[in-house]
Amino acid sequence: MSEKQRIIQEFVPGKQVTLAHVVANPDPRLYPKVGLAQQDGAIGVMTITPSEAAIIAADVATKTASVELGFVDRFSGSLVVIGRLTDVESAVENVVSVLCDQLGFARPPLTRT
Repeated sequence: MSEKQRIIQEFVPGKQVTLAHVVANPDPRLYPKVGLAQQDGAIGVMTITPSEAAIIAADVATKTASVELGFVDRFSGSLVVIGRLTDVESAVENVVSVLCDQLGFARPPLTRT
């Protein structure tokens, strides 16, 4: 009889932006499915650790460009911004710059679909 191995995984938060993605031209059916009231424009999605830094990210994003906050969660570190494509890209890029260059967070690749 072989002995089973048990693996225990732990989440050890570091300072990092784990996802920085822009959905350039979302299908209109996506907005209500993810709970967004706005039905047009690009969507910027970010995940940040420690999760409280989502508050900083939301502040930076809204001061950087004309974007609306679609969702901010200080418990999961999720941030969703909505607006014109150029504004959303600018907001996401600036959030990454501030968190990584000024606060020492690990930098993610900036992605776009």
